[in-house]
Amino acid sequence: MTVETAAKDKDQVEHNESPASRPREAHAQQSPYVVENKKAPPSPLKHGEQLTRDEFERRYEAMPRLKKAELIEGIVYIGSPVRADIHGGPHARIMTWLGVYCAATPGVQCADNATVHLDPNNEVQPDGLLRIDENGTSFLNDKGYIEGAPELIVEIAGTSADYDLHEKLEAYLRNGVAEYIVWQTQEERLDWFRLVNEEYVPMVPDAEGLIESQTLPGLRLAVKALMEGDLAAVLSELQKGLETDEHAAFVKRLLEKRNLDT
Repeated sequence: MTVETAAKDKDQVEHNESPASRPREAHAQQSPYVVENKKAPPSPLKHGEQLTRDEFERRYEAMPRLKKAELIEGIVYIGSPVRADIHGGPHARIMTWLGVYCAATPGVQCADNATVHLDPNNEVQPDGLLRIDENGTSFLNDKGYIEGAPELIVEIAGTSADYDLHEKLEAYLRNGVAEYIVWQTQEERLDWFRLVNEEYVPMVPDAEGLIESQTLPGLRLAVKALMEGDLAAVLSELQKGLETDEHAAFVKRLLEKRNLDT
């Protein structure tokens, strides 16, 4: 101990002051540890709870392992495990059909399980969709989510027909989704709705068992072949639609719009 230190400690004792009784601020300045205030993580989503879209999305983004959740008319719906026979397989076939159309139609975007912001109470994640990406009825926001109504939405209703044909249908109708396909795989039924005068009108197969989109020229579906798993026949009929004058004119219009915007 140096003379200077000894004198300093003696002075503290005489004034009834010890090193331990020094002001707390002095000790705080010497401590290398800082306690940080951490925000609690968002509560996990629960099936059936009522949320705003902003709160739903905040919680969903905090649950990266959750594969599918939707907000329909302000209510949270969380997907159940997916069976291959009634959902996974049919989903693959329908996405192949949509993907081939997209590949042959510059200006049309295909998406699988993409988040769609329809309105403040509806954030959906449809099984498949097609949208016109230039001057269409939807656009991509700064997060890469779809804002607005895609031209065509497809849902595979293995176990979800109750809300696919009711709450979801009403939300799609109200927000102007031009065409909506619901494939009820267990019932072996496919409904293709078209928006006409603010109502959904069912489109029925023609004499050859085909339905063709009125919004996306050339998008032709062999309904029976699809449900029977005959993907080759589905793609063969689609190819015929892609070779029509109507499809060629549609592609020309899309490319002209793209060139005007660039």
